[in-house]
Amino acid sequence: MQSVQEIAVDIVRREGGFVDDPNDPGGATNHGVTIHTMRRLGLDLTGDGKVDTADVRRLSQAQAVKIFVHHYFEAPGIARLPVPLQPSVFDMYVNAGTNAVKILQRLFNSMRIDVKVDGVIGPMTVAAAKRAMAAAPDHLVDAYGIARRNYYYALADSRPASRRYARRQDGGKGGWITRAEDFVAPRYRLTEAQHRERVARWG
Repeated sequence: MQSVQEIAVDIVRREGGFVDDPNDPGGATNHGVTIHTMRRLGLDLTGDGKVDTADVRRLSQAQAVKIFVHHYFEAPGIARLPVPLQPSVFDMYVNAGTNAVKILQRLFNSMRIDVKVDGVIGPMTVAAAKRAMAAAPDHLVDAYGIARRNYYYALADSRPASRRYARRQDGGKGGWITRAEDFVAPRYRLTEAQHRERVARWG
């Protein structure tokens, strides 16, 4: 099993380098860390008294790993979840914040394990996670990965500007979908034909 540090390094690699996409509500981003996060943490790396795009550009991979481990793994309490779930929930938390936990909580409810969908890993969610893992030890991680994939498709359904992240220009799987499926066993990944059928309604 990978260490938290190793998982964070993989996330940084997956996120890539500096981007400033006007269609991305996250704004300027480097190694997966957004300018909003850097402002919240007061990371003035240039020392000019403000946190702007120049600071985002200066962020190193090592700094991004440290931010992810502390603020996206330790702070939300992902370590309290069953170990097999941690890599996928951690990766999704970096990408979608508390929605990562809400997706998990909705999954528990679909398994008839009642828990409040509030995006918080509290005692009830921890207990639900343990129950779910005991009930489906060989399937829970895949089920969460599939739920992540469904979340991305639904988001692109409702927000046309985001479809570029779910579908490549050639019609194949976009980064969001492949990211979710990195945590799903091959037998549960969509074929290219299935993916194209799913996004056909987008025109």
